[in-house]
Amino acid sequence: MSAELYPHERFEIMEITGIETLVTDHPLMPHSGRNRLMWVRITTNTGLTGLGETFPDGFPEAAFIHGSLARILLGRNPLDIETLWWDMFSSFEYYGWAGAEIRALSAVDMALWDIAGRSAGVPLYRLLGGKSRELPVYNTCYDREFSMQTQAADLAELLLKQNVTMMKLWPFDRFASRDKGQSITEEELRQATIPLRDIRERVGDEMRIAIEGHGYWNLSSAVRIAVAVEPFRITWLEDLLPLPQSNVEAYRELARSTSIPLCLSERLMTRWQYNPFLDHRSAQIIMLDVAWTGGISEARRICAMAEAHQLPVTFHNCGGPVLCSATTHLAAATQNLLNVETVRPYFDDYLVYSRGCPEIQKGFLCPTEAPGLGIQLCDEMGLSERVRVQRSGQAVPGLPT
Repeated sequence: MSAELYPHERFEIMEITGIETLVTDHPLMPHSGRNRLMWVRITTNTGLTGLGETFPDGFPEAAFIHGSLARILLGRNPLDIETLWWDMFSSFEYYGWAGAEIRALSAVDMALWDIAGRSAGVPLYRLLGGKSRELPVYNTCYDREFSMQTQAADLAELLLKQNVTMMKLWPFDRFASRDKGQSITEEELRQATIPLRDIRERVGDEMRIAIEGHGYWNLSSAVRIAVAVEPFRITWLEDLLPLPQSNVEAYRELARSTSIPLCLSERLMTRWQYNPFLDHRSAQIIMLDVAWTGGISEARRICAMAEAHQLPVTFHNCGGPVLCSATTHLAAATQNLLNVETVRPYFDDYLVYSRGCPEIQKGFLCPTEAPGLGIQLCDEMGLSERVRVQRSGQAVPGLPT
């Protein structure tokens, strides 16, 4: 009788039986000069596996997963995503958590959602509520072919032919090192705005432009930069000031000084760091990174908080193929989505690592219809000498940890 009333009891309860991490160098270096990818693969007693990812270091996150999170995860049901998130977060939040710990949790959470989608036999975006809208992309200008300083207009023309109508540049970064962002001269402002002028002269307003600041500038310099770029009709200013989590009032003052919307910030982790920026109206566009802020579970909550404040969200997406897939599925189910970041040459790199990554079609990112994240690492990744592997907390003999 109970088997008829409760048919699920006839099936084996799923348990996490193994955790594997793989760390490798990304071939294209960002502004920070380091970009390692760390993938986590969670295996279960049913044969289902899930993939997650974080970056840009990899080794601290892998060590934390095997040294601390494995004790929480092994033997547990991977479908208990909310409970596992809180158990993991509670294990480290009391001693400071906005670093490798939360990035490790983000990767694990991503893998748990992958298992959930595979278990249900549906692409993850359907499990998250279904496709809400199309996913317009913009291009971040890490590029092997074009120089951002001297060929920005050429790249703009190419992107427009591919139906990509927004690009992000950081033309001021090279001047920040002179005195650690404490001042910027008139000549530096002139030189930094040359790529913006070139784009406007070549393609007019067909290409929207965003400016990234990477947190290099003090408030007075950030205000001068904002004034200098206003004539170029900029879509947003992003992360001009350092350490955004401690500069709510400074960002509020910057927002008052310019008509350009402020975009903040992939450097914020969890809802608790976003909350004051929402309350103080310091940002007009909310940016988040699924691999840094607490995984898919926490990113969903932040998107909902932004929607409650009538603000759009955009996704930072400068990692590897697993993050790109997770971002695509979550973005597809996000009602207040503005757009998704992409890096043009990364899509060639994804093919080296994986199969089943989302594709850009006519300027839109398209989630796959395969179950879960719909992505698999290439079989040889675990055997490559370039990849450092750990399994269930034990280092593989012969490989450095």
